[in-house]
Amino acid sequence: MGTNNREEPVESMYVEGRNAVLETLRSDATVERIFVQKALDDGPIRSILRDARKRDIRVQFVEKERLDQLSETGHHQGVIAQTAAAAYATVEEMIANAREAGEAPFLVMLDGIQDPHNLGAIIRSAHQAGCHGVILPKQRAVGLTPTAMRASAGAAAYTPVARVTNLVTTMEDLKKEGLWFACADMDGEVYHRANLSGPFCLVVGSEGDGVSRLVREHCDFTVSIPMKGKIDSLNASVAAGILLFEAARQRDEKK
Repeated sequence: MGTNNREEPVESMYVEGRNAVLETLRSDATVERIFVQKALDDGPIRSILRDARKRDIRVQFVEKERLDQLSETGHHQGVIAQTAAAAYATVEEMIANAREAGEAPFLVMLDGIQDPHNLGAIIRSAHQAGCHGVILPKQRAVGLTPTAMRASAGAAAYTPVARVTNLVTTMEDLKKEGLWFACADMDGEVYHRANLSGPFCLVVGSEGDGVSRLVREHCDFTVSIPMKGKIDSLNASVAAGILLFEAARQRDEKK
């Protein structure tokens, strides 16, 4: 499947009410997350939570006031589901796209990015740098929300984005495909001295905690961006952009 054949993004929507949410969960719809009113524990709510766990969908327990703010109907019954703003791809599709183009796979993996503006900006940089796809975890990370879609400036319509249950397992599978993993970390090798060409995946961590320990341990090496100011880090999307375009430069030189 080529990137131009992906489903065009659509606006996300909120599905309100217990029966509606339950039917949405049991359909093929891509559900981003579910908001459930705190302290509710009746049969339909338990069914929704059970189905959400089966599909590995993020659940947020919130006050009734939060649901009232989100609700368009005024009859949310204590639960609202948010569908994704675009269809997700698979990692397999990303590898297939690279092979179809006769290129070494070039991916970026995001470990726990919470800010949709950062996600959108990274997708935009990934697209412009020639990445074959962006990989996100299903849990504890933002997905393709409308804000992320807008921040990508249209790039999310052309760059495949996949959500996976376990980043480490995905890394192990991709290593079998010949990919090397570089972790963005302040203690790593200066980025322009590292080899970022060939079958390669850049791993960028969350805004606050960086790359998690297990994911970092499964990376093959770390790369850093030298800092001359008095603060010790860059915004996640800025750092990702610098590293992605350095990888793109090196890939161009290898052609």
